[in-house]
Amino acid sequence: MNTKSVADLLGISTRTVQRWVKQLGLEMARNDLGHFIFTEEDIELLKQVKKQLEDGVLLQDITVKANNRTGVVRSVQTEMQQTDLEEIEEKIKNLELSLYQKADSVVSYQLLQHRREIEELQNQITNLKEQISNLEKLLIREVQTAASLEETKIKPRKKKSFLKGIFGF
Repeated sequence: MNTKSVADLLGISTRTVQRWVKQLGLEMARNDLGHFIFTEEDIELLKQVKKQLEDGVLLQDITVKANNRTGVVRSVQTEMQQTDLEEIEEKIKNLELSLYQKADSVVSYQLLQHRREIEELQNQITNLKEQISNLEKLLIREVQTAASLEETKIKPRKKKSFLKGIFGF
């Protein structure tokens, strides 16, 4: 348990817990960040301190049984942290694997979609080429037809003026 949890449990402030530990010379285990780690025995010890203070004993006169288990708690805490870290690393690896698989499936889907779009565009290009070819053939036919009509066309006579037509000049 951390200092805040112990303070809430005992109904005192975190500063009071820290002051008791310091003034009474209690050897408490600390985590890697230097924060106190309280065991059930430590909490019972602090409950006894609180009871003695409520009974009117001065803080300087309080006697407590020394706690010699700090090294054991620290090593157990470190082992627990190591186990937790290994579990977290395993979860991260699983999440990364899942993420890579999802990314692969998304990319595969996108590739298939792009391939489909490219095939549709190629079909449209083929259709357009056929239409252009047909239009070119029609244009050639029209040009040939116009040329043949031009050759067979009889040249119109020049119109005579109105007066020449009447008088026959």
